[in-house]
Amino acid sequence: MRWNGDPSAPITLRARKFITNRLLSRRQFILDVLHPSRPNVSKEELAEKLATMYKTEKARVVLFGFRTQFGGGKSTGFALIYDDEASQKKFEPKHRLIRSGIQPKVERPSRKLRHERKNRAKKFRGTKKVKASEPQKKGK
Repeated sequence: MRWNGDPSAPITLRARKFITNRLLSRRQFILDVLHPSRPNVSKEELAEKLATMYKTEKARVVLFGFRTQFGGGKSTGFALIYDDEASQKKFEPKHRLIRSGIQPKVERPSRKLRHERKNRAKKFRGTKKVKASEPQKKGK
């Protein structure tokens, strides 16, 4: 059976263990989300609500680690609200910056391909290593 809940159903946000972290220039807290008539709430929606609650822009709000309690109706996660973009870029891990769209994702070949190229290059001595890192021809 599929649940067809109302996406506009009310939710309640409750902040616990609120800390103003001056060293990292952010506010940090555990966020409890009560959503009794919905299966879950998106991080986008939560970021918008927190930005209006704490009078900041949505891009400065970082949400992660959300777990829905067994039986539903309540989710708990962690929220950070940075004072400015510079401190966010300085202190946030790279993967969360990529997620929030502040930093572009670096496209690189797969891990297996990188290792294969390295090992092919190791077999050559005194010749150009770049030639060795190119893929082998099917004929040989």
